[in-house]
Amino acid sequence: MKPHGFSRRSFIQQTALAGGYMALSSSLLGRVKSASANNRVNLACIGIGNRGAQIIRDLYETGQCNIVALCDVDMGAKHTEGILREFPDAPRFTDFRKMFDKMGSAIDAVSIGTPDFAHFAATMLALDLGKHVYVEKPLAHTFHENELLIQKARRSPKVVTQMGNQGHSEASYHQFKAWKNAGIIKDVTRIDVHMNHPRRWHKWDPAMAGFPTPEDIPATLDWDLWQMHTVGHFYSKDFVNGQWRCWYDFGVGALGDWGAHLLDGAHEFLELGLPREIHPLKLEGHNSFFFPKATTLRYVFPKRKGMPAVDVYWYDGVDNLPEVPAGYGVSGLDPSIPPPSTGKLEPVRLNPGKIIYSKHLTFKGGSHSAPLSIIPEEKARDMASKLPEVPETTSNHFLNFLRACRGEEKTRSPISIGGPLSQVLCLGVIAQRTGAKIAFDPATKTITNDAFAQALLAGPPPRKGWEEFYKM
Repeated sequence: MKPHGFSRRSFIQQTALAGGYMALSSSLLGRVKSASANNRVNLACIGIGNRGAQIIRDLYETGQCNIVALCDVDMGAKHTEGILREFPDAPRFTDFRKMFDKMGSAIDAVSIGTPDFAHFAATMLALDLGKHVYVEKPLAHTFHENELLIQKARRSPKVVTQMGNQGHSEASYHQFKAWKNAGIIKDVTRIDVHMNHPRRWHKWDPAMAGFPTPEDIPATLDWDLWQMHTVGHFYSKDFVNGQWRCWYDFGVGALGDWGAHLLDGAHEFLELGLPREIHPLKLEGHNSFFFPKATTLRYVFPKRKGMPAVDVYWYDGVDNLPEVPAGYGVSGLDPSIPPPSTGKLEPVRLNPGKIIYSKHLTFKGGSHSAPLSIIPEEKARDMASKLPEVPETTSNHFLNFLRACRGEEKTRSPISIGGPLSQVLCLGVIAQRTGAKIAFDPATKTITNDAFAQALLAGPPPRKGWEEFYKM
């Protein structure tokens, strides 16, 4: 990375462990008690607009962190103004590498609220430097990036990590864990996961099957840096401010946006691991550039540790709905779900959720923190006396991360858990993109039936100047 005057490895040698770890506290923080300024986690924030801004606010509102640096590739944009006003004294940077270069010893942890494709490099550098990392879901953009982060985190046992699927610290997490341990959830053979809210690309002309027309780059935006390691693109407003989610080159689509909130409990506690097959059953409006208008996928997960094989069906698209079993009842929307940057969630026929089929019981659940219920209602009444007590959460996802940085808790969605889940989502994207069955070997982590799909596990090679992040 000569244009910036330093290399990742030389920088690490100079600054790693040079005051980069915060002192551990010997006592737990109270639920609402703020820590003194000297005992708070010194947090640098990469990505400060839109969802990144909300992450910063949620972390700061715990009273357990100081905001010591702000970094964004578009500091003059309207969507970054709010955070800049709220933290006017925090040093500002456009390039996260320069931020670490100048302030490395003053930073304990980072929040990363950038687009999907931009998570990897910043997370990799933070791990290299021993900085704790809160990174928005999905963990990374490609299967291979996730794999590198899993390996890097495994080699960095003192570094705390948390993927930002915030429901994984709330009621649904504790309930799924308790019901699984008590044998209420067992012998699961099928899960239907559905997300039927309209997506940004649904309004696009069906005839559109390529990249948009080039536009002038806004004066405030460092467009070259925004692209980071990706193959060069011209600027378009349809690539930025959430629009990146539409494109295979930048996002992980509806799977990446909602899959980590819908499949997380089942993936962890049923120990699903990686699938053997993914079948694209429906791809409405399929093309090579942006995600389908509607998708149905069938994931085939093998038997595990005395548990039967599981078929997971993924549904997205406004009118692409699973069949609901008798006695399903009302579909409710968890009020804790953060609204998208485009506004409120729109009413739909079936709110985001899942239906879990086991040998003897059927469960329905919503998204994020929404708990499961047994259906039909009469079966739920019969089971009421057999249900275990569900522990109350002691910390939300943000407080859990900051307490973990202080050595007081363990994070509930570290890279070791969020990484494999993100890999499952990335494999689904490959099936969407190729439109063909994926045969996957979980042992070797290779796609065995399609050379192009196998190449998509890593995607295009990084641009010159970014190769270092892909070397362990």
